[in-house]
Amino acid sequence: MLREKVTQLIQEAMEENPSLFLISLDIQGNNEIKVTIDGDEGVTVQDCIAVSRKVEHNLDREEDFSLEVMSVGATTPLQQIRQYKKNIGRSLEIKTTTGLKIEGILEEATDETVTLTWKAREPKPVGKGKVTVQKTEAIPYGNIVEAKVMIKF
Repeated sequence: MLREKVTQLIQEAMEENPSLFLISLDIQGNNEIKVTIDGDEGVTVQDCIAVSRKVEHNLDREEDFSLEVMSVGATTPLQQIRQYKKNIGRSLEIKTTTGLKIEGILEEATDETVTLTWKAREPKPVGKGKVTVQKTEAIPYGNIVEAKVMIKF
């Protein structure tokens, strides 16, 4: 009952600010509600306050609960296609189901795949030594175990 009501209120809050989207909703047995949101242009403190107020002001006060609304962390793995799309042009580290670990620039994010480009050192086709080559690979979401934005300073 509580989960349905909170989910409905969060959806209403997202409709009021369509650039925001829900990442996770967790309700513990003691009615401890934790909401994690993200946004196409990031998330401000005001965004968290607006979602919090929408939920808090519309829940029955007869029921005891605690509420925490937060944005995803900078190093939190990406979970939704919408998150990939907002990070085009940034550096990602992706771990695949085959055990590969690729770090590259996110060039494209469609509804089925992400495309990364990166530079790699490979043996020369003829002769000794190595040459730097530009690699590009489209990776289906189903083959991604984990993807994180790499923060460069």
